Formats: sequence, C-alpha cells, structure tokens
Amino acid sequence: MSSKRHKPAPRKPRADAQRNRLRILQVAKQAFTQSGASVSLDDVARQAGVGPGTLYRHFPTRDALLAAVYQTEVEKLAAAQQEFSKTMAPVEALRAWMLLFVDYIATKHLIAPALNTMVGGASKVYESSGGLVKGAIHTLVDRAIKNGDIRPDLDPFDLLRALIGVSNVASVPEWPQSAKRLVEILIAGSRPTNAK
Repeated sequence: MSSKRHKPAPRKPRADAQRNRLRILQVAKQAFTQSGASVSLDDVARQAGVGPGTLYRHFPTRDALLAAVYQTEVEKLAAAQQEFSKTMAPVEALRAWMLLFVDYIATKHLIAPALNTMVGGASKVYESSGGLVKGAIHTLVDRAIKNGDIRPDLDPFDLLRALIGVSNVASVPEWPQSAKRLVEILIAGSRPTNAK
C-alpha cells in the first residue's frame, strides 16, 4: 500500500470573494485609464466597496493589479470570440470581434503607460496575452474562410496589424470612429473576389 497522501483539490473561491475581485478589477480599470499608474489603491478599494486588506489579499502589489486588469481585458476578448462564434454567422462574428478589439486597443492604449511602469516593463504581460488574441482572430478568420465569406489567402494577423496601426494615432479624439470604419473596409477587402 502506498503511503502517499493525496493533496486536496484547490478550493474554489467563495462567491463573495469572486464578486469582490471582479469589482476591484472594474474600478481599477477605470482608475488606471483615467489617472494612470499613480492612482491610490486605497481609493480603488473604497470605490469598489471593499477594505484595503481585501484589495491586497487579491492583488498584493500595484503591478499585480495592473497585470490582472490587462489580462482580464484579453480574456474578455477570447470569451467574446467563443460567444460570437456560437451565436453569429462567421463574417458577422469576425466583424463584431474586430469592433470589440478596437475597444480593447483603446483600453490597452490608456493602460499601457501604467503597465510600462512595472519592474522590467510590460513585455511579460503582453507576451502571455498575445496567444489568446492571435488564437481568437485565427479561429474567427478560419471559420469565415470555411464558410466562403473571406478569401482563403488572408493572414488573420494582417487584420490585427491594420487595427493596431490605427491605434498609433489614438491621441486624435476621433480615432475609435476611424478604426470602426476601418473594420468595415477590412471586411469588404477580405471578401473573395467572386463575392457580391
């Protein structure tokens, strides 16, 4: 007989702890985008309706909170891809996701200066999230290609590059509207040559 002890399965966080974490992340996203990395974490806790101890239990450092806010946005993009794929026609799912990606770029653009204050920069945070974004766009484009909505020679990452390129002028107030128009142009230009 083996004397090895089995490790108990990790406990799921309590429902109230999960709600607190989500509230903290929502408030922190708004605070970081409006005020940058120097925002008071005590203010974040107060606005989220939790004590500072609760905030620090979930996010022991400012860097941990910044990274979690960014990762949460990326996870929302990945989840949206799955939801759109279930509920929309392939090309409509691609369009909806690209429009959501424009909002993600806006968030990233606003949070990026704060992320860059992290020790060693934000490259590790960006690297870990890149796979989720690339996987989402590849899935959507592949589905649209199989349905005959998109040219088979389209590189999915080219669509992202075009949208990211627009974000370089994100200091112009109307850039999100321009980026959303670009989504329509990219979808139209990605159609097969024999499509009407």
